[in-house]
Amino acid sequence: MNIHFSIPRPEDIKELIHIENLGFTPEEAASEEAMIERIAVIPDSFIIARDEQSKVIGYVVGPVLNQRYITDDLFEKSVPNPSTGGFQSILSLVVHPDYRRKGIAAQLLGELERICVKSKREAITLTCLDYLVPFYEANGYQNEGESDSVHAGLVWFNLVKEIKSVN
Repeated sequence: MNIHFSIPRPEDIKELIHIENLGFTPEEAASEEAMIERIAVIPDSFIIARDEQSKVIGYVVGPVLNQRYITDDLFEKSVPNPSTGGFQSILSLVVHPDYRRKGIAAQLLGELERICVKSKREAITLTCLDYLVPFYEANGYQNEGESDSVHAGLVWFNLVKEIKSVN
């Protein structure tokens, strides 16, 4: 499958929300308002995977933080990313069910990492549920233990991947 990456456009919102709701429970999923804000405020760290017909098939998104771990307030409010430095977070990484198990999520992580190298980010940080820990570890992330997050009333784990800068 030939996919390409792009930043989101406001007209992508319906597809993005549809995929978000297929990938997460209602308690976990971002609201339409939060997604619209992310498109407007952090398009530089919002990567969409599109198929040959430019249909949205998955995406990864998150703001750049000044701390190593995600806090629950980040799911509600976005602020612009600094041009360099910081910790790239991942609030959502999701692929449409029809396109799963084709390596698209790993490709999205790779594209995000390329952007992080260029922007001299320190690391990529995220929280995930226990069943996803092996996927992230296979993609170079380290499990740094249970998160303080109480998002959606679930137990989350802090996963971090250090960024190797290219000088």
